[in-house]
Amino acid sequence: MEIMPYQSTKRIPRDKCGVFGIFGHPEAARLAYFGLYALQHRGQKSAGIVSHDGYRTWMHRGIGLVPVVFTEENLLYLKGSTALGHVLDSSGDIATVDVQPFTATHKGRAISVAHNGSITNIRELRQELQAQGAIFHSATDSEVVVHFLARCGDMGLDAALQTIFSKIKGAFSLLLLVDDTLVAVRDPRGFRPLCLGRLHDGGYVVASETCALDLVEAQYLRDIEPGEILLIDSNGLRSVSLERDHPRFCIFEQVYFARPDSNIFGINVYQSRKRMGEALADERRIDADLVMPFPDSGTCAALGYAQAAGIPFEMGIIRNHYIGRTFIQPTQSDRASAVRTKLNPVRSFLRGKRVIIVDDSAISGATVQSKMDALHEAGVKEVHLLVSCPPIQFPCAYGIHFPAMDRLLAHGKSIDQICKYLGLDSLHYLSLEGMTAAAGGGSNAYCKACMDGMYPLAIDPDME
Repeated sequence: MEIMPYQSTKRIPRDKCGVFGIFGHPEAARLAYFGLYALQHRGQKSAGIVSHDGYRTWMHRGIGLVPVVFTEENLLYLKGSTALGHVLDSSGDIATVDVQPFTATHKGRAISVAHNGSITNIRELRQELQAQGAIFHSATDSEVVVHFLARCGDMGLDAALQTIFSKIKGAFSLLLLVDDTLVAVRDPRGFRPLCLGRLHDGGYVVASETCALDLVEAQYLRDIEPGEILLIDSNGLRSVSLERDHPRFCIFEQVYFARPDSNIFGINVYQSRKRMGEALADERRIDADLVMPFPDSGTCAALGYAQAAGIPFEMGIIRNHYIGRTFIQPTQSDRASAVRTKLNPVRSFLRGKRVIIVDDSAISGATVQSKMDALHEAGVKEVHLLVSCPPIQFPCAYGIHFPAMDRLLAHGKSIDQICKYLGLDSLHYLSLEGMTAAAGGGSNAYCKACMDGMYPLAIDPDME
């Protein structure tokens, strides 16, 4: 399979999302609410739920966190035993019309789509549809799926889905609600995670991560396979297959994005991140007084490093848990302000100490610099930064938002330059080999494009 080196683009898709679907439960919308709550780390800007009661579709969407968007009154309004939900983060402001699930009605059939990932041939598909008279109402990739499904409706749902997703290229795990049939689709390379579970009363759940299954007390059955279209209706489960390609699971899910209590791509995230910390200890030992993380995403790797190196593990920085993830903030000043609000050092404890900081990815230059400034102000004697993945130097084209490339800490800089910029005594990034071995599953199973610039699926250089 051809692997393409990085080429600059006008715009890289910068959204990240979580999806959750329920089939066969009398309070489907309420369970979808809890499922989205479990997936809140995947999207903090908007949330939406669509349900179907066998006769009509009900929908509520809004800007903000899940508990802000939904009230008890909203959930009572969302009737039916089938539902799908979506949470989103974006690099910019979100218009209300772009909040998912995207929903439309065609010839009496209700179609809703909740999408996680990025359709890489989206411009080509939009132009094709517009040439056929399609009028777009949003900027979401999901609307393209709705338009194609409306055009293929006469051939039967199974055949229509197979035809549509043979045309669509990219990294996508998405859910559709076609009347009261729940459909789960995963791209042929399986970039983004998607799993299937079963409720105690026999209903089914599909979610971006297994932590969402746990919250609604669903038993994990299996992952949706790469290239699989799974349909769930009153007759049970059935699958339609797309032409599969070599798996390219997103390594950043294991490094940072997924919750530690989830199993992603068949591997437990908590244990994977601890192994990355242990691999750091194998690659670089430092004489220091303590090991501490930048909480929360660096905690697992820091614990693994401390245990392997025999150095005390301490929580020298305390996190305000009411602040969201900082690397997704739209501007440099926003990110720096968010870091100061989110993380505060224990000054009296850290003063005069030789400190090893373990961070999961050290993405944004402004974010990391703000953290280091806080430590120096606290009076630490030495600061050594260990990062549990290789340098993030390139944008993600497949559905995770990073800052612009010139704001990535490691882009175009040497280790010495980064040390000088941050005022570090030393810096070490985990090697590609160390990271993939710790993640498990084999190095060739992962997409590492944000680290090595080798994109397993072509991206449109003229994306607007």
